[in-house]
Amino acid sequence: MRWRRPERGGAASLRRTLLLLLIPTVALVTVAELWMTQRQALAAANAAYDRSLLGAIRSIDANVSTATGGLSVELPYRLFEFFQLTADGRVFFRVATADRLVEVGNADLPLPPRPLELEQPVFYDTVYFGEPLRVGAYLRELDRPLTRSEAEHLVIQVAETTESRARFTREFVLRAALRDALLLAMMALAVAAVVALALRPVSRLAAQVRERAASDLTPLAAGDLPAEIEPLVAAVNQQMARSQQLAGQQRQFLDDASHQLRTPLATLRTQVDYALREADPEARRQTLEAVSQQIDHAIRATNQLLALARSDTAAVRVEPFELGALLREVAVDLLPRARARRIDLGIDEPPRPLPVEGDRGLLREALANLVDNAIRYVPEGGVVTLSAAADALGASATVEDDGPGVPDEERDLLGQRFVRGRGSVAGGSGLGLAIARSIAERHGGVLRLERASDAGGLRAALWWPRRGDAANGSLKAD
Repeated sequence: MRWRRPERGGAASLRRTLLLLLIPTVALVTVAELWMTQRQALAAANAAYDRSLLGAIRSIDANVSTATGGLSVELPYRLFEFFQLTADGRVFFRVATADRLVEVGNADLPLPPRPLELEQPVFYDTVYFGEPLRVGAYLRELDRPLTRSEAEHLVIQVAETTESRARFTREFVLRAALRDALLLAMMALAVAAVVALALRPVSRLAAQVRERAASDLTPLAAGDLPAEIEPLVAAVNQQMARSQQLAGQQRQFLDDASHQLRTPLATLRTQVDYALREADPEARRQTLEAVSQQIDHAIRATNQLLALARSDTAAVRVEPFELGALLREVAVDLLPRARARRIDLGIDEPPRPLPVEGDRGLLREALANLVDNAIRYVPEGGVVTLSAAADALGASATVEDDGPGVPDEERDLLGQRFVRGRGSVAGGSGLGLAIARSIAERHGGVLRLERASDAGGLRAALWWPRRGDAANGSLKAD
């Protein structure tokens, strides 16, 4: 069955669907009930009329005589005429020996389909000269043997046409059909009224949603909605919360971009104007070098803003990968920068491969930002070490340095956007740790910042749970 596309709102479509399902179901039940009524009416008519046939058989049996050596039936005509009147049709009878050599009445009246048992009346339907009959048959022993037959049993049959019982059944079924049709109409109206009443809260909910402004993402009120609709409202509210969060992230990104790029662009404009007015070649060269550094800062800030936006909004694509290989890849990419500052960048190789699951691209971005931060803030000649671990609960990638570290009162603030420590170098944006923390949280994990040793230094550990444990967090596979 193909459904037409609804022309109105969802509530009307649901109402139409319920009516299209309920009313035909009620109609089918009514037809089945009418069929059973017909069967019951026919059975009741057969039982009533069969009792009349049995009464006629008993009456004939009482008037069978074999005293003269032959077979004779003294019919009680008044009773037989009364039976004909009640039967409202033609009546036939036959009395014969079991071997059919001696018989009285209508000859060749069809016998029952199965052999008769002594003194057990049998009723069956048959056709006699093209006319449908209902026949009652009865077998009993003869009182004495007959002269012209050696049979020991006597068969008595009484039959009537089925016109009266068929007419009774038709009238009974017709009355039942009229009654059921009236009940069906009443039930259809009742179903329509009940469905309309039950869907009124849904219609109010649809009106509430239609009247909302495009920017209104507040949760829908469940109110007096049916229990079956509440999960839908909860899902819609959850989706609106996600949309609200996404809109908030977009606004935050615009704020971050304007905050981070406005000042470098204004500085660049000032420096370029100064260089255009400067006649001294040496002063102009120094100004252009400052412009180059400012452009590098703007490029790095832009890249970090884009990385932060991606870490906030990009779908987390879970895939298996080897964590040790990821550490080596990040270390190789950042090794030139570490050598430029004479920093010993190394890896504490795990003793065995570490197969983990997560978004490899996002985790690489987080780890690269942690290593980049360490290279920037560790004094020249320092040491930066990468390590990894994994167990039944989750996996971690750690970046440890031997720099001056971060005071305890500032450590809890690091990882927030644009928050920089007092010892930060010039050109830093305060986004590297924020990117790593955002990616860790998208994986259902955390970014831990700890003192590396008593002498100082900083240990940044990126930890995320295994996929099964992360199901209760924010880790989602596409």
